[in-house]
Amino acid sequence: MQMKTWITGAMVGAGLALAAPAMAQTKLTVWWVKGFYQAEDTALFEAIKKFEAKNKDIKIELSQYPIQDMIPKTVAALDSNAPPDVAYADVYDFQVTAKWAYDGKLEDISSVIDPMRAKFEPNALSTTFLLNNADGKRAYYAFPIKQQTMHIQYWKDMLADAGFKESDIPKDWKGYWSFWCEKVQPAYRQKTGQRGFGTGFPMGVDSSDSFYSFLTFMDAYNVKLVSDSGKLLVDDPAVRQGLINAMTDYTYVYGKSCTPPSSTSWKDPDNNVAFHNKTTVMTHNATISIAAKWLDDMNNATLTEAQRATAKANYTEKIATAGFPNKPDGSKMVYRAAVKTGVIFKDAKNKAAAKKFVAFMLDDANLQPYVEGSLGRWFPVTKAAQQSPFWKGDPHRLAVYNQFMNGTTPFEFTKNYKFTVLNNENVWAKAMNRILNEKVPVDRAVDEMIARIKTVAN
Repeated sequence: MQMKTWITGAMVGAGLALAAPAMAQTKLTVWWVKGFYQAEDTALFEAIKKFEAKNKDIKIELSQYPIQDMIPKTVAALDSNAPPDVAYADVYDFQVTAKWAYDGKLEDISSVIDPMRAKFEPNALSTTFLLNNADGKRAYYAFPIKQQTMHIQYWKDMLADAGFKESDIPKDWKGYWSFWCEKVQPAYRQKTGQRGFGTGFPMGVDSSDSFYSFLTFMDAYNVKLVSDSGKLLVDDPAVRQGLINAMTDYTYVYGKSCTPPSSTSWKDPDNNVAFHNKTTVMTHNATISIAAKWLDDMNNATLTEAQRATAKANYTEKIATAGFPNKPDGSKMVYRAAVKTGVIFKDAKNKAAAKKFVAFMLDDANLQPYVEGSLGRWFPVTKAAQQSPFWKGDPHRLAVYNQFMNGTTPFEFTKNYKFTVLNNENVWAKAMNRILNEKVPVDRAVDEMIARIKTVAN
């Protein structure tokens, strides 16, 4: 009886000893935005599987949320002092990353970034070098995953229906927008009998497309709102005039009835929907998701053969991706890139494991499949991945590649985090709506916008 008890105890002890490594396993909480395409999520799952196989002492607990839920859920977690260890969302950069860094809520991950700095495209990496007001220093408080910029997409067959060829499209700033509005639209309507619009300009206050598009118009006029040190420059008369010029051009198409009347209330998907429905001949969009939708459909086995054939024709023959025309001064456009950022929180429970996972994800072997899984919607942040054949053999992706290869510039919030507040408020679209819906003169609407910028960002 004593022997039996001893053996049982030994077996239990051995079981506990064998279980010890599993019990000691670190649980790493990762929140990651749900992918737009299944290929994105598949690449993420594969990277996590590889990471766990290599780091058997770490178990990743992954939670994925739709893009619109990521910020509310993360803010709630921060407020309750229970943030995830690692978090990534496509909208953090626009709205919260720089503010979280300024408020001292993010972990300095320079130890992760510094050894691999040379592999990143410098402008993309600069977006993650942020100011922490708590200690008065700049450091890498975020990690870059992918980036986007503004593109033009248009229907080649609708252009042909209007009696024009792609070679007819002007390259100068004023001529370009006038072409779609005053030539293509009336010709298309006359020849087809359809009430199509020459352009689709996002102008809704609830649309990030509207402020990204307007800021691109502002860039065309070489307007600089903030210095490299974060100081506002809006008191400069030249800046004010540049804003007036950009706002005049942006609202011009609505005044000429060349964009759908609903444009002033569009949300982010709406210019895509209008384009897909062939309500508009062209639109500008901050990714090539419009073309990529048809690429996804043409390879979707759940669709009918006829549906896949239609999608293939749209992607390969009927839709064009292009850059913007030359600036009003005749120079080439330099596009602003929005670099999508992830973070490790200062109050994360497992920061060492979190840094190990982030370093693993930033390896091109893991990051490149994830970015390419988006079918061209996002562009890489690493030099090697940017030169992948993926970007060279497809006309839509080649157009994106060429835009990025011409150089990019960062957003204002990388220098003054309070511009995240201004983007959240969408002071740009509010000014548009003052002009278009309330008939306020452009210069007055711009002056009101400048006053708000100074109130928030000084």
